[in-house]
Amino acid sequence: MGQPKNRNKKNTAWLWIVLHLMLAVYALSTVFSKFAAQEEHLTFRFFLFYGLVILLLGLYAIGWQQIIKRLPLTVAYANKAVSVIWGCIYGMIFFKEKLNTGKIIGGLLVVAGVVLFALSDTYEKTTGSVNDKTDDKIADDIDKTEGEGV
Repeated sequence: MGQPKNRNKKNTAWLWIVLHLMLAVYALSTVFSKFAAQEEHLTFRFFLFYGLVILLLGLYAIGWQQIIKRLPLTVAYANKAVSVIWGCIYGMIFFKEKLNTGKIIGGLLVVAGVVLFALSDTYEKTTGSVNDKTDDKIADDIDKTEGEGV
C-alpha cells in the first residue's frame, strides 16, 4: 500500500521546492564566478570567489543527483530554464542590472514553457499514458528512497 494521498502531495511539493532551491544555488554560483572574474588573478579575493563557485556547484551536484533520483530527468531538466529568472534577479541585486521589456517577456515565456511542460504530464496522466511518472508515483519513489536512508 502507498502513503495517503495527502502525504504524497506534501512529498511532491517538497521535492519541487528543493528542485527550485537547487536551481537558485546553481544560478548563484554564476554570481560568484562574475565576482571572481572581476578580481586580479591569483589574489585572495580571486580564490575566495572561485572557492565559493566550487562549493556551490558541489552542493548543487549533490542536490541535483537527489532530484533526478526522484523525478523524471525530462521534468527536472525542463525546470533548469528557471535559472534564467534567477540570473535576472541576481543581476539586479548584485550588479544593478536593469530589466527591460524583452527580458520580462522572455522570463514570462520561460515560466510559461516550464508550466506547459509540467501540465503535459497532467494531460498524459488523464489520457492514460503509462510512460508518465505521476505525482503519486513520484511520491512513492520518495518514500522508498527515504526508507533506504538516502
